[in-house]
Amino acid sequence: MKESEVGFRVLSEESLPIILPMLVDLNNGNVPEKVLAERLAEMATQNYKCLGIYTGEALIGMCGLWFQTRHYAGKSVEMDHVFLQEGYRNQGIGKKLMEFVYQFANAHGCRWIELNTYVHNFASHKFYYNQGFVAKGYHFIKELQPR
Repeated sequence: MKESEVGFRVLSEESLPIILPMLVDLNNGNVPEKVLAERLAEMATQNYKCLGIYTGEALIGMCGLWFQTRHYAGKSVEMDHVFLQEGYRNQGIGKKLMEFVYQFANAHGCRWIELNTYVHNFASHKFYYNQGFVAKGYHFIKELQPR
């Protein structure tokens, strides 16, 4: 596959369910597809966009984008659930995606791009450092028990 054959499309709200199989993979099957579908529908109402990564008409990856204004950064976009099917990795597609995201973010008036990556995902750390990202802090989570 040639890198030039890869393209990016903003998915419509109606077409978002196409990414569900990749979300299942990304979550290692730990979140039921039905729950992911419900969450994805809600996400679509919250300043969320999703890029589909295509080769021809075949969807091979995705990248979620959350738009917000931060007191420390102004208008920004947070990349989320960046995923590329295994057979397409290490072929320059990630770099091409990042160039697309930079242009897309600029076109939407963003001054800042941020993202989270799992602490054990060393390959992604290297990739993002090579893209000029810097680690600015830790992302802490605490799961709340339903009332």
